Amino acid sequence: MQGQHPERCVLLIAERDPSVRELQRHFLERAGFALEFVDDGESALERARAERPSLLVTEILIPRLDGLALCRRLKEDPLTREIPVMVFSILAAAARAEEAGASAFLRKPFVESAFLTKVRELIAAQPTGAREEQWA
Repeated sequence: MQGQHPERCVLLIAERDPSVRELQRHFLERAGFALEFVDDGESALERARAERPSLLVTEILIPRLDGLALCRRLKEDPLTREIPVMVFSILAAAARAEEAGASAFLRKPFVESAFLTKVRELIAAQPTGAREEQWA
C-alpha cells in the first residue's frame, strides 16, 4: 500500500460466520487495519452512517438486511454512497452484487492473498480527500 496508512483505515465487516470473522480479523489486523465487526445488515447500515468506514465488507447471507439490500441502501444514501463495498460470499452472485452497487465481489472460501489484495485496491481507489477526511 504505497503511500497508504492502513492503521488509519477502518474496515466495517458484516459477517455472521465466527470462523470467517476470525480469519478476517487475523489477516487484516496483521496487515495493519482497524476493524469493526457486526452480525447483521441493519447494524452495518447504522455503523456505516455513523462512522463512514474506509471499506465495508459484507456477506450476502446476513440477517435483518441481506448484504445486497445493504449495498443498495448504502449507495442510495448521499452520506454513505462513496463507501466502497466488497461482497464476500459463498454464493455465486457477482452479477447481483454489481447490480446492487458493490465495488467488488469475492467468492468464498477465504484466500488471504486475494482478499488482502482486493481490500488494498478498493482503499487505494478512494479519492485522496475522502481518505484524508477519515484520517483527520
